Amino acid sequence: MSIPCVRTPDDRFAGLPDFDYEPRYFETSAGLRVAYLDEGPADAPPVWFMHGEPTWSFLWRKVFPAVRDAGFRCIVPDMAGFGRSDKPTDFDWYSYDAHTAVMAELLEHLDLTGATMVVHDWGGPVGLRLAVDHASRIDRMVVLDTGLFTGHQKMSDAWSAFRDFVERTEDLPIGMLVGGACLTPPSPEVLAAYEAPFPDATFKQGTRAFPLMIPLTPESKGAEAGQRVLAALKDDDRPILVLWADKDPIINLDTGRKFAAALGAPEPVVIEDASHFLQEDQGGTIGGHIAAWLTA
Repeated sequence: MSIPCVRTPDDRFAGLPDFDYEPRYFETSAGLRVAYLDEGPADAPPVWFMHGEPTWSFLWRKVFPAVRDAGFRCIVPDMAGFGRSDKPTDFDWYSYDAHTAVMAELLEHLDLTGATMVVHDWGGPVGLRLAVDHASRIDRMVVLDTGLFTGHQKMSDAWSAFRDFVERTEDLPIGMLVGGACLTPPSPEVLAAYEAPFPDATFKQGTRAFPLMIPLTPESKGAEAGQRVLAALKDDDRPILVLWADKDPIINLDTGRKFAAALGAPEPVVIEDASHFLQEDQGGTIGGHIAAWLTA
């Protein structure tokens, strides 16, 4: 059965700054069209970049070129409800399971092996779950300012304020939310690019759903899956690189250190002069770190 959804007109994506990449498309078994970038040699080791809330593949434009230029194939998808991907209009469609299932279909369709999973924000719970459930395809992980939601995690006051704002705001100001979580204010053109996928409130169900999907108790929906993924990664011997912003008010550096320890990963590499959207503040630096780690 097809899922009721809206599709952002292509002209909304014309002339975006530093983002003239050609999108590819894949249709899921449920009829959702998923967009992704596929840059670099087709036979090179793949590196998969997962965005979070309320961003899209545009977030990675300063990061993945260094990885591509180091000889890797960069896959940069838009999750359902974001970017150029179809946007289900039923708020209840959005769940941890649904998002993961869509990305898993794309992973299987591309038939990737030996991949590196790079995750940020809500891309963390989804991408790390893919790394556990499709372990034969993912050889290593790069983790940036994210976490796994088990229902045991303590949420910051900044996050709680954000969640309350989202719950009562139907037409989320996407550019304001992104700009407010960058250390260096992005240009009006960049903020407009983050707004581009969302012509009006009809297109924003996914952006509203993510904060409200976080399980706040161990019994909440999605918590059990988060607990399972964390337990699996704790005993996992695949290499993990953790990069963390020094000035993230939403998921602070101390939380990053605790999460790295919970994953059995080395201490985070601290990205200086960066806030939650560290890809905006220090994208080139991050790309360099990932490329150097992958080629070491």
